[in-house]
Amino acid sequence: MHLPIRPRRNRQSPAIRDLVRETELTPGHLIYPLFLQEGSENTPIASMPGCTRWSIPGLVKEAGEAHALGVPAVVLFPRIPDELKTRGAEACHADDGLVPRAIRALKSAHPTLTVITDVALDPYNSDGHDGLVADDGRILNDETVAVLCQQALCHARAGADIVSPSDMMDGRVAALRAALDAVGFQAVSIMSYTAKYASAYYGPFRGALDSAPKAGDKKTYQMDPANSREALREAALDEAEGADILMVKPAGPYLDIISKLRASTTLPIAAYQVSGEYLMIKAGAAGGWIDETKIMNESLIGIRRAGADMILTYFAKQWSASWR
Repeated sequence: MHLPIRPRRNRQSPAIRDLVRETELTPGHLIYPLFLQEGSENTPIASMPGCTRWSIPGLVKEAGEAHALGVPAVVLFPRIPDELKTRGAEACHADDGLVPRAIRALKSAHPTLTVITDVALDPYNSDGHDGLVADDGRILNDETVAVLCQQALCHARAGADIVSPSDMMDGRVAALRAALDAVGFQAVSIMSYTAKYASAYYGPFRGALDSAPKAGDKKTYQMDPANSREALREAALDEAEGADILMVKPAGPYLDIISKLRASTTLPIAAYQVSGEYLMIKAGAAGGWIDETKIMNESLIGIRRAGADMILTYFAKQWSASWR
């Protein structure tokens, strides 16, 4: 065969493959989601093998170990005691609450660690929704946004570097930006859950935090998995309202959405490899059907290749420990 062009020449050795590799993944591209709870116990999460609901001391230690491996940021998800949950989610903006105390502990112990906080009401809401619920079951948009602003300000006062609204209420990015700027928190960034889909992949996470809705579902505010153009509309709104980073959630089943957003904006794109994605890899490996390390790596590379600048993943510490 007389072939002047032979693509296999660029694959013939590890050194050449390294030279022509198009997508890079390092610990610096990863954000580590961490669960926390009140008290002194650290509780393994049955639905998410390898993950733990940490006490604040345990959280500080775990975050420090990940940071020492090169992971630059963590994002916090609290398990709030039932007795503190109310219809108005008032505990979400208490300055002595679990999340503000955790922020202060993390920033004191690890000054160079970036601390990101989840801004939504479902951990604090007795109804289990991301927003306030009317008597007739409707999720109240504007009233919810007002509470989210109080929550974000609470986190900023405690020292959060980035607040990350995951609620999918309309107009919340503009409201959060205005609220933060009005009291001098211009340096606090907003990483918006821009395209958060109403996904079945969240199941293990909701079990970890006991935050599932008590009635109904989240389809009136989270996006329909069948839609992609809608994600571009949400991205345009979030960018215009002042978001610093746009997020797609889940990541693996929505690589096309990551790619579309990457092509439509100059803002950084985050993608969240969620609990269901994590659990499927863990379960498949536990059954002996797949190689966990190789699948973990390939799944993260795929998300990066689609266009994500950063990845929220429960594998952040594990992957970073095996890097190089």
